[in-house]
Parts: sequence; structure tokens; C-alpha cells
Amino acid sequence: MLRWMKKSNQNDSDAYTSTIDGMKKVYKKFVRPLEELYRYQEFYSPLLTDSDFDAPPTVMLLGQYSTGKTTFIKYLLETDYPGLRIGPEPTTDKFVAIMHGEQDQIIPGNALVVDQRHPYKVLTRFGNNFLQRFEAAVIKNPVLQGLNLLDTPGVLAGAKQTVNRGYDFTGVVKWFADRVDMIVMLFDAHKLDISDEFSQTILACKGNDTKIRIVLNKADKVTNQQLMRVYGALMWSLGKVLGTPEVARVYIGSFWDQPYQNDDNRKLFEMEEEDLFKDIQTVPRGSIVRKLNDLVKRCRIAKTHAYIMSHIKNEMPVFGKEAKMKSIIANLPKIFQQIEQTTGIPAGDFPNVEEFQEKLKTFDITKLAKLKPGDDRRPGQNDRDRTAPAHGASSTRPGAG
Repeated sequence: MLRWMKKSNQNDSDAYTSTIDGMKKVYKKFVRPLEELYRYQEFYSPLLTDSDFDAPPTVMLLGQYSTGKTTFIKYLLETDYPGLRIGPEPTTDKFVAIMHGEQDQIIPGNALVVDQRHPYKVLTRFGNNFLQRFEAAVIKNPVLQGLNLLDTPGVLAGAKQTVNRGYDFTGVVKWFADRVDMIVMLFDAHKLDISDEFSQTILACKGNDTKIRIVLNKADKVTNQQLMRVYGALMWSLGKVLGTPEVARVYIGSFWDQPYQNDDNRKLFEMEEEDLFKDIQTVPRGSIVRKLNDLVKRCRIAKTHAYIMSHIKNEMPVFGKEAKMKSIIANLPKIFQQIEQTTGIPAGDFPNVEEFQEKLKTFDITKLAKLKPGDDRRPGQNDRDRTAPAHGASSTRPGAG
């Protein structure tokens, strides 16, 4: 057992398994049929699979190059992982999912996304260039029993940030940020400048503020006075990028296995390290709460989406659908207000108007079934059994589910 880990409770593991099984049943019986009926996956995220529920919690590390991300992982595991490279230059040029296994190996991205045991199938949408920069490092390590780590490419700075990576880097970061359980952002005490790409990367994590932890790394290389100035500058820079008055908890230390260069703050660094590792160790237990919260959030979005699409479908005439759809898209804000007033759905549950309008422009409305007002039959029922409402009906109730 590694020095910072505490023994897990078997009751916690049993409770985790039973709760996950319950969430899968609820999703498959009630939520997924509603999503399929109203084409949720074409407007939001793909339909969930068992691997999305069963996947171990994940901690993602972000930072500019040479801030110590890979060294941090090595320090956490107290060993190297397959494919690990450390150096002053940008050494990690891939997204590496580090997970537990009986045999040390590297699994390439193209093989990883077709493995039904892992929730990475959707990443195929980022193209082959990304999949060549994505892999899994499998290693037998007690830290990884119930927890995955995700190492990421160093975010570029200066002139290097103009280099085209060949895939949507910030898009990939956002995809992971929405699904991981903790985001650890590392900053070098000697390099606090936040590049344009790193600013975009931080903004891609918006909406996941509670997951973010800030680490001011390599703090043993500065004096007490310098450390105070660096800490203040970091808080100011982050507040400017995030645009919020509060910033996530900042852990100060030097996370590697070498002696401190400046021993003055040893006690502070040791206390900060203990707090951070305790925080990381609570991730598996907190994961079940996060997954339950995400499922509830998804249910609210799916319900709102069902009302929107049912309303639009029932507004469509027999002839002149194209012209009517253009009118609906143009008047979408008013439609949202109308649905909000008739259903009581909070305004905050509705999607971004501009983004929804763009998706409606390419959506085939004929894919949806036309429901009668007050129709309470379960979604997923054969569309041929549905009866069209009176022409001009504008208020609909999606099927229960």
C-alpha cells in the first residue's frame, strides 16, 4: 500500500456497485427511450452505454509543457508507467489514460475506442489524427484500483501555439472535462504566463468549476517572498481568465521525489501535499454522487428537449415544411418562452438559443413522431400507433418516461 493511501471499505465498494446498477436500470427503462424518440443524441451528447456508468472515476491533469504533469503522476504512483517520458521539452504529446491491469502494456487509441469495456467510443468523432495521439497505459498499481489518471499533452506557449495539432485539442479537453471527476491544473512557479491556447483550454473546462484543483508546482525553487508574489500573480491571472471572483483551491508544493531546494517551507509543502492526496483519495467515493448528479441533470435536459421537439413537430404543416421550419428557427426564443409558461420548466433548463438554432437547420424533423396534446403513452411505442393531433395544435406533452 502506498504511503498516502488509506485502506478502502468493502461496504463502500458494495454500495457503489448497487447504486450504479440502479442508475443503469433507471436510464435504460425511462430516460433512454425518451432520448431515442426525440433524437437527443443529435443535439447533445450520445446515448449512454453500460461502460459510461461502469467506468472508474478519472483524474485529468492539465498544464503548459514542463509544469510537471507526468512527474506528478509518477510521484503519485511511486513508479513509472508504460511509455512515460520526462524532460524539460514538451515530452507528452498524447492523451494517455493510465489504468489498472495485471500486465503492463500500451493500448493504441484505435483499439481503445472499439473496446466496449471503456467509455471512449465517442472519441472517434475527433478523427484519426487524434486517435494516433491517444493511448492507454496499463499498469498494476494499488492507486489505480478504482481510479484512472489522464495525462495530457503540454499546452503550447509563445510561437509554438500557432502550430496546428491536427485535431480539435480544446474540443477533446472539453469532452474529457465533462466526464472526469477531478481536473488538476498545474502551474510552474517560474512560468506563470498563461498562453492563448491554455486560456482556451481553461475556458473549455467551464461548467466544471467544482472539479478543478489548482497546483502551484516547483514552489521549492523560490524564496518565501517570491512565493507570496507568485501566488498572488497566479490568483490574479486565473481570476482574469475564468472571469469569476472565486478561484478553485490552490495547493502549493513540489510534487516529485527529489529533495527540496529551499527547505524553508517544508512543513507547508508537506501539509499541502497531504491535503491534495486526501482530496484525490475521496474521488472514488465522490464519483457515485457525480454520476447520479449527471444523470439527474441529463434527465432534466432530456425532458426539456422532448417538450421542445414535440412542440416543433406539432407545428409542422402537411405541406410547406421547409418554410415553416425557417419561421420556427427565427422565432425560437419566443417558442422557448411559450413552452416555459405552459409547462413550468425553469428558463435555466433550456439550451442555448443560438446553438439550438444551428442544429435545427440541419435536422430532419420527419424523424420525429407527431404526438397528440395530452398523449401520455410511453416513448418508444411504435410510431404507427400514434394519432396525429388536430391541425394547428401548439401545446404538446411528450410521452412520460
